[in-house]
Amino acid sequence: MAATDATTPTGGVGAALDVRSLSDGLSQIFFQRNVWTGLLILAAFVVADWRMALLVAIGTVASTLTGALMGAQNVRLGMQGFCGALLGAAVYTALGSQGWAYPIAALGGILCAPVTWFFVWLFATHPLARFGLPATTAPFCVVAGVMHATTSGLQVRSPAVHVVEDTGVTYLQSLLTNVSEVVLISSVWSGALILLGLFIASWKVGLAAVMGSAVGSLCALALGWAEADVAEGLAGYSGVLTAIALSVVFLRSNVASWLYAVVGTAVTAVVTLAMNDATDAPHYTWPYILTTWVLLIIATGIRALRRP
Repeated sequence: MAATDATTPTGGVGAALDVRSLSDGLSQIFFQRNVWTGLLILAAFVVADWRMALLVAIGTVASTLTGALMGAQNVRLGMQGFCGALLGAAVYTALGSQGWAYPIAALGGILCAPVTWFFVWLFATHPLARFGLPATTAPFCVVAGVMHATTSGLQVRSPAVHVVEDTGVTYLQSLLTNVSEVVLISSVWSGALILLGLFIASWKVGLAAVMGSAVGSLCALALGWAEADVAEGLAGYSGVLTAIALSVVFLRSNVASWLYAVVGTAVTAVVTLAMNDATDAPHYTWPYILTTWVLLIIATGIRALRRP
């Protein structure tokens, strides 16, 4: 998910099984390559449930190893691992820790690699190549969507965790749960660990995450989202990714990119609400993906917005 790919070979099975590559696979969920960020994200999963962390690890290894076997040159950057990591988290949210969850997480991680290859190929074709669109988390969303649709008989219903709070408490809680829900966790503590990891990687990335979370929750409340959903981070998590992507990752960081990121976060909130109203199926990070793709295309015509 980094803004640019490696220009020298960094693949191979050895690279896929390297601890640093796997840790970077976790940190790349938030566009970073930092071992401490990756470890803090893993800790966030452990805080939620160690079995979820195990499924995330399985998905990360499966997708990274498959990408290496397919000849991907960005394995050491963690670019083959983040979709598999998210897939493992999605398997846990749908299936829990039952026996079937583990082979499904492995299979899903394996499938993330060829789907990633497809998106990279697609965006390199004419006329899309001129826009430089990233595959980002689209491979995860595609594979997770198929997984969710084909495992309905195995899925478990999560217990309700809604807590009635006043609006101020709801908003403050959402600042951290928006961050944790990017990886399908609703936890203030997990969100705090991830946010710490982002600030360790880059203060700009940490600040962008806070901005995206704050703006996303404000927009969600203004659009009439249930406060319980806002408090759990269900309304604002995609805005966190949009804010980071547009302010510091896929566009050169300047005043214009940060203002553009605010607009993008607000648009993401509207897209999230529209998708939420349109279907009961999980939409994962599609609101972020669709918004970012469209705004990156628009950005090619705005002089103040430049690629890194």
